[in-house]
Amino acid sequence: MATTGGQSATPAYPYVVLGRLLAMRRAVPVDVRRISSVSFWMDAASELVYPLVPLFLTATLGAPVAAVGAVEAIGDAVATLLSGPAGAVSDRLGRRRLLGAGYALSALAKPAIALAGGWGAVLALRSTDRLGKALRKAPRDALIADHAGEGRAGLAFGYHRMLDNLGAGLGPLVGVAVLSAGVGVRHAILLASVPAVLAIALVARVREAPRRVAERGDGPRLRDAALRGPIAWITAAWVVFSLGNSADAFVLLRAADLGLSPAQVVAVYAGTNLAGAAVALPAGLLGDRVGLRPVLVAGLVLFTLAYAGFALAATALVLVALVPLYGAHRAFTDGTVRALAAAFAPAGRTGATLGLVAAAGGVASLVASLAAGILWDVVGPEPVFAGGAVLALVAAAILAVAPLGRPAA
Repeated sequence: MATTGGQSATPAYPYVVLGRLLAMRRAVPVDVRRISSVSFWMDAASELVYPLVPLFLTATLGAPVAAVGAVEAIGDAVATLLSGPAGAVSDRLGRRRLLGAGYALSALAKPAIALAGGWGAVLALRSTDRLGKALRKAPRDALIADHAGEGRAGLAFGYHRMLDNLGAGLGPLVGVAVLSAGVGVRHAILLASVPAVLAIALVARVREAPRRVAERGDGPRLRDAALRGPIAWITAAWVVFSLGNSADAFVLLRAADLGLSPAQVVAVYAGTNLAGAAVALPAGLLGDRVGLRPVLVAGLVLFTLAYAGFALAATALVLVALVPLYGAHRAFTDGTVRALAAAFAPAGRTGATLGLVAAAGGVASLVASLAAGILWDVVGPEPVFAGGAVLALVAAAILAVAPLGRPAA
């Protein structure tokens, strides 16, 4: 072991790593850091509530299982179908207005679910929460692209994804802890108001990007945003992938199917998010260095390997071993596809483009989840994951050969 002045150099290594992490953080534009902090707290609130809603509906309110499906399906449909229009409107009116409105709606709706007296009220509040997500998602991503500028999109989206996943990992762990301590489901859901309020306090500090203010389009014309040229190829690949990317609930069901306890299943859910958080920043930096397209292709391949493993897994240990791989694919795909779409978006149409890519992928994911549920009941879990692996590999091939050309100036 190398030494300096008779002392081991090993103890200094953690400080070197910490210094490099701090240097990378300083390289992230300040408003991207603020947006990422907002996402951290809002995702902590979201993922605290998300695992508790099915239990609250069925055990507390006595609703049928079908009501759980209706609440989630309608809420996801709202979030998906309105993403495109919200992004287009943000191109015209600016990002911050929709950003603030979206976070405010979600911050009010999440804890209010605890006060619901019936599943109809939960449906209304959950839909309001998802409306808030629809209003903020594309404007938020466009604002990140605006502030990142050229050559730093991978770093910016990677940093945001890291904090987003950290919050998503924290939320369910807090939920498990408070339930284990004997706190009731209603009061556990009410706890979501704490991180939600912190998110609202932070979003007020986010600034509009002056560069994009000057480039706003003359109207929210969705037809000008995508489905042509490079954006068409990116959207096509993302839709094919999303058609096999069913909800995380199916991975959790697979974990339970292989013998994991409810607490262990929640730990798997948290583990996927924490694994994504660990890899997100390096993946973003890699995208800036070698290109966003190869990083996105790599993420699709990681998903292929994870889903193929879930299909073939005979024991819970195999599934748990694949959790880091499954979590890592998000770090390579979710932020990267946004950065790649933003790079090729027409001038003044970044919000609309990101909204349309998100909406197209969201619709495909809804179809994937519906098909996965039917396939699971009729045939079993293996074809669900095998089919997803094949579609992800096809998407990777499409993206690898697509004639994207050079990003828009």
